Amino acid sequence: MSLFTLLFGMAKADPLNVGDAAPIVSAATDAGATLNLGDVYSKNQYTLVWFYPRALTGGCTKQGCSLRDASSELTKKGVAVVGVSNDPVAKQKEFKDTNNFPFPLLADTDRKVINAFGQVGNGAAKREAYLIKGGKIVYKDAGVTDKQAENILNFLASQKS
Repeated sequence: MSLFTLLFGMAKADPLNVGDAAPIVSAATDAGATLNLGDVYSKNQYTLVWFYPRALTGGCTKQGCSLRDASSELTKKGVAVVGVSNDPVAKQKEFKDTNNFPFPLLADTDRKVINAFGQVGNGAAKREAYLIKGGKIVYKDAGVTDKQAENILNFLASQKS
């Protein structure tokens, strides 16, 4: 049974795209609590799940600070923000505290979230962001660092109310 669990946990989904259902998975937060993404989706108009390769590195810090600096504007537009990498809880806590991030960071050490979102490979998370509304991916942004928030806000501005 443990081998089955191990193999199932390592299973990879196909890469996700706009229109796909958003995965409902859980992981530990920077505070050590468990956060279920399905709960976040259901409680917010939008959820932005952003992935970054390594906490406390240059590009990842720029990406996170972009979202931090736009957090009040994103909140006004009904966006809950959740960061994800496979760094451990302590590293996520340090990343959040160092940069004053107002949103949770998931310590996806077993790669369940990363795999559920279809990121291929066994290394670090790929730099991607998924904007989710009503349980579906409505926007995908890849490879972006300091323009992450700008891209999300531009997309939201293009949507009809």
